[in-house]
Amino acid sequence: MASAWLDVTSHAVSVGAQYWQGAIARGASPADVLDDAYTWMRITQNRSEPTWGSPSTVLTESPVARLRDFSPEGASAPVRTLILPPQAGHHSCIVDFNPRQSQVGVGLAAGLDRMFVLEWLEATPATAHCSVEEYVAAVRDAIEHIGEPVHLIGDCQGGWLAAIYAAIEPDSVATLTVGASPIDFSAGEGPLIDYVALMSNLHVSPYEAMVAAGGGLLRGEAMLAGFIALAPEEEGKKHLDLLLEMDDPDFVRRYTEFEDWFKYTQDISGAFYLWIIEHLFVGNELVSGTLEVDGERVDLQAITCPVRILAGSRDHITPPEQAFALAQHVGTAPEAIHCELVDAGHLGLFMSRSALREHWAPLLAELARGG
Repeated sequence: MASAWLDVTSHAVSVGAQYWQGAIARGASPADVLDDAYTWMRITQNRSEPTWGSPSTVLTESPVARLRDFSPEGASAPVRTLILPPQAGHHSCIVDFNPRQSQVGVGLAAGLDRMFVLEWLEATPATAHCSVEEYVAAVRDAIEHIGEPVHLIGDCQGGWLAAIYAAIEPDSVATLTVGASPIDFSAGEGPLIDYVALMSNLHVSPYEAMVAAGGGLLRGEAMLAGFIALAPEEEGKKHLDLLLEMDDPDFVRRYTEFEDWFKYTQDISGAFYLWIIEHLFVGNELVSGTLEVDGERVDLQAITCPVRILAGSRDHITPPEQAFALAQHVGTAPEAIHCELVDAGHLGLFMSRSALREHWAPLLAELARGG
């Protein structure tokens, strides 16, 4: 942690020097400097609700999810595609971030034009009791509505949920694709693994305390603080870098779009969160074969459809070993399993333009061709 803050301090000194050099070169007055400071503070502090990048229609809604249809008129793909976004205190539009960074858009362009997304809704006191059963039911209801089998795609938490569903209902899944999705929660190394191990050894569960403090909910602000704590130096650097780029409209737009999504948080059902901690993070039951959902054992060996797994080489949330572990536990033939390591961090794996163009586009095109 000390080295991280030293890194931020060094970066701040460098940015400050560059800013003042530029201010002197353009003959900035004290009023200009104050205006820069005001503009910087306004951009960094003002947040708006994130929005979807592509047009869609809401087909159904349950207490925990909303089914969105992104299919254009005349869509003709033989198999429907359903994307399960992450559910980690942020808006589901991460999979359709903007017209230039969109898994949905890449899939549509690849020929998967019967495209659907399950949008997770913010938990409320009325849904604080909802746990994994309600989320699995939301996936089941969505697939029953749009028709099976589907190409099922899951990002991060959406990936392990997709794997659970595919194990319970294998006949309704034509192919399973997961990106940055933890499957073996004990594999690899990273700050999140260390944090969970530390918290699990405490006498009083900090997870239960956070849910109690949130009135039965895990507050989105608490999740956000946890993510920032994993890499605080990156949080500081991105705000400092803005100071040098405020005259670049494209840079400001990209910064604002991401901050709107990242900082506009959603609360999570406390029951769902505590289930995840107990059965996945601590119990690691998905790979041990002891996981049960609604009284039914979740056996990953039941998955025999083609499986594609993407992991980020610089992912500090889900180490590649956690994601690639899926290949060792499914019943799919080895030749029908594809593992791909992407030069990306966690979010970058399913939202950066390079990852979408170089990795997701050919993968989704192969699905569209029936691969």
